[in-house]
Amino acid sequence: MPNPHDPSLLAKAETLVDALPYLQRYAGRTFVVKYGGHAMGDPELAHDFAEDVVLLKAVGINPVVVHGGGPQIGAMLKKVGVESQFVDGLRVTDKATAEVAEMVLSGAINKEIVGWIAKAGGRAMGLSGKDGGLVTARKVQRTSKDPDSNIERVVDLGFVGEPDRIDTSVIESISAAGMIPVIAPIAPGPNGETYNVNADTMAGSIAAALGAARLFLLTDVHGVLDKQGELLTDLRPADIDRLQKDGTISGGMIPKLETCVHAVEAGCEAAVVLDGRVSHAMLLEIFTQEGAGTLIRAG
Repeated sequence: MPNPHDPSLLAKAETLVDALPYLQRYAGRTFVVKYGGHAMGDPELAHDFAEDVVLLKAVGINPVVVHGGGPQIGAMLKKVGVESQFVDGLRVTDKATAEVAEMVLSGAINKEIVGWIAKAGGRAMGLSGKDGGLVTARKVQRTSKDPDSNIERVVDLGFVGEPDRIDTSVIESISAAGMIPVIAPIAPGPNGETYNVNADTMAGSIAAALGAARLFLLTDVHGVLDKQGELLTDLRPADIDRLQKDGTISGGMIPKLETCVHAVEAGCEAAVVLDGRVSHAMLLEIFTQEGAGTLIRAG
C-alpha cells in the first residue's frame, strides 16, 4: 500500500490540484498522441508515457495513441536480408516489406504498448487501421526532380499509403468503454491490399477526423527552433510557411509540421510538436502555463 506521507506522492497530489483548471477545460475531449522515436526504446520513458496516458484517461480526457516503429521495422528487415530505401523520409515498401511492417507494428510493438498501459493501471485495446474498418488508405503519390535534367518524375513507393477514409465510431466505442485505443499505422486499400502508413500522417488524419482538442507529435527535438536555437512556442500556418522559405525549418521537421497544419485546418483544435525524450513532456505542455513544445493553431 502506498505511504501517504511519501514526498513524491504529495508532490504529485499538489501538482494535480494546481492543474485542475486545465483538467476541467479538457474534460470529455480527445487527445491524439503519436508515440515513437527514442522515447519508445527507453524503458523509463515508456513507463512515464504509459503513466501519462492512464492519468489523462482517469481525469476524463480520452487519449488515443498512434505509434510508429521505423527503427524496429528496419532492424527486422535487416535480419531477414532486405535493404531499406527511402524517398522523402518514406520507406519504399514492396509486398514483402509491407508484410514485415505489419508483423512488427500490429504485432510486437502494438502489444508491448498495450502491456505498458496495463502495467500503469490502465486498460488499452490494440488495433490497426484494418480493424473494424477504422481506416481505408490510398496509395501515396510522390514526384522527384532529376538533378541533371530538372525534370520531375513519378516515384513509385510501392505499398505506402495515406488515410483516405476514417470511421471514428471504432475509436469512440473503445473510448466509451473506458479503454485507450492504441493504433498501429497499417491500413487496407480499396481492393484489400495492405499499406504501410507514416505514423505522423495517420495520427494527424485521426486527430482531424475526431475533432481532437490536441494532436501531440512526440519527437527527438525540443520543438521548432529559430536560427538561434531558441524554442518557438506558438506558430500559425503562415508562420510555418515563412520559416520554411527562409530555411529556419528544414529536413524531417517539414513533413511533421505539414501534418500539424493539415490537422488544425481540418478540425483539430491545436497540434503540438514536443520532445518525447523529456519525462512527462506531454503533461508539462498541457498543465503548465509555459508549456514544453511548439503549439500550432489555425488562423
